[in-house]
Amino acid sequence: MFIFRTNSHDYSALWMRIVLAVIFFPHGARKLFGWFGGVGFETTMSLFEMLGVPWIFGLLVMLIEFVGAFFLLAGLLSRLVASGLAATMLGAIVLVQWPNGFFMNWNGQQAGEGIQFSLLAIGMAVAVVIQGSGAWSLDRRIQERFGGVSEQEAGQAMRGQHVTA
Repeated sequence: MFIFRTNSHDYSALWMRIVLAVIFFPHGARKLFGWFGGVGFETTMSLFEMLGVPWIFGLLVMLIEFVGAFFLLAGLLSRLVASGLAATMLGAIVLVQWPNGFFMNWNGQQAGEGIQFSLLAIGMAVAVVIQGSGAWSLDRRIQERFGGVSEQEAGQAMRGQHVTA
């Protein structure tokens, strides 16, 4: 099953998903619960509504950021979560950040944040979508248990070597 396929020795994918989880957990917590100086669920949903975002997508954004962070840490369904995060950041670029230019608003001189952070997050998320969860992941365990072919057997088959059961 492709969604669980990963390389158990890929520590770059491990690093990408941990960093994405650390970044997006507080973003989701700000939106859902008002933690870390956020405005909480109702105000966030109102902001999404003002942007023309249907309520279901607003809810999915909050869940993919908050709950998705735990999935990324565990390396479970990382491709799916990373796809959701990339879509969320693309939405942020299109709906909010594009008029503000490229750079983040470090000095408060722009009307809002530029697209720089979102592009970086999209790049990291796409890397996880391509690579999978990598080392120390539940996806790898699921792949080994239910995928039918171990990494060693797959490597042997690709090299044209006989695979014994």
